[in-house]
Amino acid sequence: MRNRTVKGKRVGIAILAIALAALLLFTACAPGPPAEKEKVVEIGMIAPLTGGAASSFQVAVKQWDNYLRNFEEKGVPGLSLPPGVTIEPIWLDDAGELARGISVYNRLLERGVPMVVVGWISTLETLKPRFEKDQVPAIAWGVTDAMMYPPGWIYGFYPTESERFAILCDWIMENWRGERPPGSGFIGPDLAWGRACEVTGAEYARSIGIEMLPMELVPVVSLDSSVQLLRLADGGADFIYITTYWSSALPIMRDAERLGLTEKIRFGGYENSQAIELIEALGPAGEGYFATRAYPWYKEVPALADMLVSRDGRLDAVTADGALNLLLLPTTIEAIRRAVEEVGYENLDGRAVKEALDSIKDFDPHGIGKTITYTPEDHRGSATVRIYEVQGGEAVPVTDWREAPMLVSKE
Repeated sequence: MRNRTVKGKRVGIAILAIALAALLLFTACAPGPPAEKEKVVEIGMIAPLTGGAASSFQVAVKQWDNYLRNFEEKGVPGLSLPPGVTIEPIWLDDAGELARGISVYNRLLERGVPMVVVGWISTLETLKPRFEKDQVPAIAWGVTDAMMYPPGWIYGFYPTESERFAILCDWIMENWRGERPPGSGFIGPDLAWGRACEVTGAEYARSIGIEMLPMELVPVVSLDSSVQLLRLADGGADFIYITTYWSSALPIMRDAERLGLTEKIRFGGYENSQAIELIEALGPAGEGYFATRAYPWYKEVPALADMLVSRDGRLDAVTADGALNLLLLPTTIEAIRRAVEEVGYENLDGRAVKEALDSIKDFDPHGIGKTITYTPEDHRGSATVRIYEVQGGEAVPVTDWREAPMLVSKE
């Protein structure tokens, strides 16, 4: 009986051991407590990734990807995100079409993005009242009078196209030695960004003694601009300003070179047009090509090599807007940081991001010599520019940094 009792105990102990082992095995295999959900902040990105202007904007995709990766891997002194928070750009293609731009904006709105970055000026101008109504701040790659004045929910990083052209006009008059007034004209696409300095910029030019010719219009990708260029030449143009990106400016300059106009007329244009791609393609015909740059030439900014380099060590086409993106991208990150710290990740919305943008003052994390400051009266971010000219195959500064005036269109 005693032996049976001991035996029973032993059997009971064995069964208990098996049960405990099974419980431990079940516990090990069972799913653990849910991990904390990653705090991803989506930023809406609207740009013409296909179509005539795609060559320039595809570069922006690479630069955003390279910068965010290098920011996460290397870090930037003085620039950070709250613990656990990451940024994910959501790129949508508007193909440079206004209707499509509005459509993709609506899709981003449905996703609940707290801010958007927009490249197409027509889309920005049209959506300006919507941004305020929807309470979604917009970061702009290019800025016009209509976008900046009166200040709303759009934020830029340099003076308007008219204001930058005004600085160029001052430079022209300072260096003009002719007995008659200098003549100037615009050539560019019949789009909002192509016409951005046509009215207010031209008014400023006339006010200081420059004779402005009627604007000449060409397609975004011009197959032949000979007729338009010859009209400007026959009209007495001494300076021709190209109001488009480098990929569209290049065929115009090719036509000007073929017609022998680069030897008689000074050419220049929008900051993005003064890219190494255009300079190298034109060779000697590109000498003297000018631009009113809001940001230094890429070789003047060592941080470009650290922050915009790709995984395989290439520096992808940073020459046109590279230095700009060393402020545009960090400012976006800084605005998200301030907003999350102020209201919390769960309460992050467009109004919180706008208030964060409004609080940014003297911001230059990479020390490129340009600072971003926003005030309720001025959303341009920075008002200073300087003239660069192509000399020996490089863009070099020929003026100091100058503060652009505020030019508010009367229309």
